[in-house]
Amino acid sequence: MFLRKILMASLLLCGATITVAQESRFGTPATQADIDKRFWSTFPDGENLPDGQGTAMLGKPLFEEQCTICHGTPEARGENDVLFGGHGTIGTDKALATVGSYWPYATTVFNYIRKAMPYTAPMSMTNSEYYSITAYLLYENGIIGEGDVINKETLPDVKMPNAGNFIMAYPEVPEEYSIQK
Repeated sequence: MFLRKILMASLLLCGATITVAQESRFGTPATQADIDKRFWSTFPDGENLPDGQGTAMLGKPLFEEQCTICHGTPEARGENDVLFGGHGTIGTDKALATVGSYWPYATTVFNYIRKAMPYTAPMSMTNSEYYSITAYLLYENGIIGEGDVINKETLPDVKMPNAGNFIMAYPEVPEEYSIQK
């Protein structure tokens, strides 16, 4: 890099014109819309949840199409993380961390799914499709009803079965910064 700078300075001193290519080395440059879509996080209280809505009935076919290849179904375990069952197993010798047994907030389930899934094409679905898949997972884990509408208003109110078993890492955090409701 140092030698390159010296060479460029020498050429400039000799009156040479240097043209710098404007092409990207690693694909297409990100647009502001690309950046806005990816750089946000949903907080446990629902802050930053996007518009859209879904139900378990809408989520089931989406889950079957996009997710079962890796995660299986409620009846048959897949190759990767198990998402169903495990109720009451946390803290036992046979702990099974699933959506219904481990996650403390439904909002962070949605956030993770939206940012990371499907594995081969993260963030490739609509917000309503992500809400529907989240609703399906919550329904199959006995947390919400099949027809319950999940959106940015209702999702933060979903009570996860294991939410009370998490310990605040910094209990001295002032109330205005607390994520607890």
